[in-house]
Amino acid sequence: MNIQLTALHYVYLAFIILIIAVMIRRRDTTIICVAGIMTIGLLATETLSGSVAGIFSSFIYATKELLSTIFIISIIVAMSRVLIRTGINEVMVTPVTRFIRSPQVAYWGIGLIMMVVSLFFWPSPAVALVGAVLLPVAVRVGLPPIGAAIAMNLFGHGIALSGDYIIQGAPKLTADAAGIPVTSVMTASIPLVIVMGTVSTLTAFWMLRQEMKSGTVTTDPSSSSEAVSTSLPGNLPVERQALSPRLQKVFALLIPLLFAVDVILMFVLKLQGGDATALIGGTAVVILIAVTLAAHRHAGPEETTNYLIEGFQFGFKVFGPVIPIAAFFYLGDAAITELFHNPLPEGSHGIVNDLGVALAGLVPLNGTVGAITMTVTGAVTGMDGSGFSGISLVGSIASMFAGSADSAPVLTALGQVAAIWVGGGTLIPWALIPAAAICGVSPFELARRNLKPVLLGLAVTTIVAIFLI
Repeated sequence: MNIQLTALHYVYLAFIILIIAVMIRRRDTTIICVAGIMTIGLLATETLSGSVAGIFSSFIYATKELLSTIFIISIIVAMSRVLIRTGINEVMVTPVTRFIRSPQVAYWGIGLIMMVVSLFFWPSPAVALVGAVLLPVAVRVGLPPIGAAIAMNLFGHGIALSGDYIIQGAPKLTADAAGIPVTSVMTASIPLVIVMGTVSTLTAFWMLRQEMKSGTVTTDPSSSSEAVSTSLPGNLPVERQALSPRLQKVFALLIPLLFAVDVILMFVLKLQGGDATALIGGTAVVILIAVTLAAHRHAGPEETTNYLIEGFQFGFKVFGPVIPIAAFFYLGDAAITELFHNPLPEGSHGIVNDLGVALAGLVPLNGTVGAITMTVTGAVTGMDGSGFSGISLVGSIASMFAGSADSAPVLTALGQVAAIWVGGGTLIPWALIPAAAICGVSPFELARRNLKPVLLGLAVTTIVAIFLI
């Protein structure tokens, strides 16, 4: 597979390295990303006007790609506000607190529930379901919001999505590209997903406990509960709205029931991804309207609009810093063709995928080097924040490195795991926004905390894959 790298590829790679370095230093990357977009636009169009216009166009492109996520987060936030103000959330989570009595149980409980739900409906709609119900419980027993975000993220966007054993979207893409049966990739991925998930979640949990002991993050349930009620979502003060105890109990029973019906409908109608998210979002709007009318009565129509405004203000405030960096990284995939009229050479599969192929072509073809290369290639192709855009390429490269029929499924599964863990929502900031926004934490901070657990998990998983080849 011969890929011609151009100045666009090398400039893009240079800016990726620069952006990562700036992130590690905990500095804002907006200016760097805009500079990267301008530079790529200048090389692609060879005009200053095209370069400058590309900034705005890339922002619009990124916003369109992220719009469904922005909307579901905003609507869930609006619904959460009215539930908090009416006290329904407290009544709703009281039964669950009987089972979740410590931060440790909260971390693993949220994680496992998130994993199961994500296996059936993918992580984005699962985040809305799990976060809206279990986050207040977790915070009340002393688990910091960042801990809940880590658990939802690693178990959902990491373990569940990288295996994808129910929906089977990921293994089908990689298996088809590698020319092997889907079942062989799924079987080969089981030990890799287990190792990756175990190492990353245990490491993240150990690091979180150390921070809680040292006082870096708060562990006091009362202060945490107050934080989630006053600052999540939207950092706006809570004004209690009177609602009778009877209506509180009715809504506390009805709301989980409605979301349970959503889950059943998703399963029966085979709704997934965007369709599943739309169902949850529509249900949240209905709940918002019903509770607001019951609580505010004659002022209900106006207050419904106010809650929606609060939700959308929060959503765009959270996504605002992310759009520039997402705009830059989307140029590594299909955006560059749409925005700059395909300046890449013939046969190119996008900047990021081309870099992955070039990397694979620089190393010798043997099992050990092949496994390491597949991990790195998978991680590189995941840098666009999708996780799925490059896994077909990963499958093709795995077939090149496979020295035998037995090693092909292992290498394919390894590349799939690496691509989705990096790009599917555990390391790339804009890919993990759903969990970060629901928990009210910075997506960049969540990505930073995930970095060591995920990298350690990838290293151990690669070693295991070498022995399995």
